[in-house]
Amino acid sequence: MKCRFKIVAKERLAPGIKRMVISAPLIAQKAKVGQFVIFRVDEFGERFPLTLVDWDAKEGTFTVIFQEVGVSTKKLGSLEVGECIIDVFGPLGNPSEIKNYGDAAVVGGGVGTALMYPQVKALKKAGNRVVSILGARTSELLLLEKELAEISDELYISTDDGSKGYKGFTSDVLKNLLEQGRRFDYVFAVGPVPMMRAIAEVTRPYGIKTVVSLNPIMIDGTGMCGTCRVTVGGETKFACVDGPEFDAHEVDFKELMNRLRTYVEDEKRALCAYEKRVRRMKEDV
Repeated sequence: MKCRFKIVAKERLAPGIKRMVISAPLIAQKAKVGQFVIFRVDEFGERFPLTLVDWDAKEGTFTVIFQEVGVSTKKLGSLEVGECIIDVFGPLGNPSEIKNYGDAAVVGGGVGTALMYPQVKALKKAGNRVVSILGARTSELLLLEKELAEISDELYISTDDGSKGYKGFTSDVLKNLLEQGRRFDYVFAVGPVPMMRAIAEVTRPYGIKTVVSLNPIMIDGTGMCGTCRVTVGGETKFACVDGPEFDAHEVDFKELMNRLRTYVEDEKRALCAYEKRVRRMKEDV
């Protein structure tokens, strides 16, 4: 079978976190900031979304960054340069609303940093002054620090354990800046749901336009399955076709967190079974 989606580059960014460049000319030609693609690694695999980090229409490639947390991302991470992914569907989702807001803050935590990069680059190109706030549990897990430093007007770093930058959360950094009199016309946040909720609560009293990119459970990416439904402004929305970006002050984050926990135990069991199979295969070699 013809290899349509070949891995052309692979890099380890941090423990369990990898960057891949994949050949997909049609996706690379259509990709826009804020969109995502859905992967199926092999014929037995589930469908799962990953954010488009970068793309090159001329080379016909796109880039993703992912953390190996479940069976599917473990399978993807095990593939090497030259190997193929059976199916990649996209680009999906609505592009980000990029324009000259004035002073913008882009906040990212964990693997959400993947979306920070195209956001900052696009906002800068549109004429904004951009402050980036990058966070992680520990310095070892900070992603794209050098790349963001190069394209941001200012870069602030926070780590939960204080191993680099501010000891605390990205929301604390943003709160401190606002309390010091800094003014922002636009805030974009992406990362763990508790982080995005905290950012929304920091900006709410100031009335700052705040947008978040949501990461609910997703299967088909076309609005048919309904698994990615979220409540925004009291209305049900499908993140894949109505989003993935929404007004942070309108999102029901509690509901989103509860839905994300639905299959946690199933995912743990599936991962345990997969790792046992992998170990047996290695022992048989």
